[in-house]
Amino acid sequence: GAQARTQMAALLYVYGKLEEVRVWSPGATKEEFASEMQLKYGDLCRIVPVDTVEEAVENADIVVTTTPSRKPLVMDDMVSPGMHFNCIGADAPGKEELDPAILKRAKIVVDDWEQAIHSGEINVPISQGIISRENILGEIGEVIAGLKPGRKSDEEITIFTSTGLAVQDAVTAQIAYEKALKKKVGRFIKIV
Repeated sequence: GAQARTQMAALLYVYGKLEEVRVWSPGATKEEFASEMQLKYGDLCRIVPVDTVEEAVENADIVVTTTPSRKPLVMDDMVSPGMHFNCIGADAPGKEELDPAILKRAKIVVDDWEQAIHSGEINVPISQGIISRENILGEIGEVIAGLKPGRKSDEEITIFTSTGLAVQDAVTAQIAYEKALKKKVGRFIKIV
């Protein structure tokens, strides 16, 4: 869906090229999505639709989860040392995509603690007492500011759970505004 498209665009923006992107979906859209993305980004990576979550995750460096699942899809035995997860699908209470056993052994960074315990990847394991605040390294701002360490070794399993913050919307709006000014398009709307 739309989230998968923007996640792929973001990864290619950050890394430039990727060796392979494996696509799995609980619906029947994976082949269509892979074909669309191959046309758009084929010079930057090979995009392969796969039939199982296991195939998608096996030996991956980065796993992006964007499903609306209410039960874990990625199980602990699928995870390799050094794997990183970007989790954005668990955006409401009760949603989860990762086996809580992964969370127990990973270095977890959230965008906002209060929001993440309510509607992030950690919401279910926190509510069930499987993990606690002590299992969370910190918020992304703390890592960026150097207040908390990021990855310390190539073997660490890391997780970023993003619920979305208003500041992200404000930055996106600013970028859109600046692009509109530069292109001399759009129309001014007084909001405040």
